[in-house]
Amino acid sequence: WLHQLYYIMGFLLAVVAILGATCAQVSCVMCYLQLCVEDHRWWWKSFFNCASAGLYLFLYSIWFLASKLELVGILPVMVYLTYMSMISLAFSLFCGTVGYLSCFWFTRRIYGAVKVD
Repeated sequence: WLHQLYYIMGFLLAVVAILGATCAQVSCVMCYLQLCVEDHRWWWKSFFNCASAGLYLFLYSIWFLASKLELVGILPVMVYLTYMSMISLAFSLFCGTVGYLSCFWFTRRIYGAVKVD
């Protein structure tokens, strides 16, 4: 494991980059569909479209706790849920921020291309 630590970090960086690109693309498509129906309140929706993945992660961790883990006692369960809630919150903030910023850039780009005479 000593020499493979650097490979793990490179692989993790590639996965985070792919996650960010996926969040950006999903957010731009959802924002475009929202703007097509003339709903211009995209600010929070663009954040929550991608941040909802953190809720899915937390719900999956609860399912994993109930079905796969065999934790005995209340303390290990509370520690597990606390850590998973913090990880899910950080994941939601990352995905939501990427979604919001990409939607903001996309909206500025398409409305900047409109010529008003």
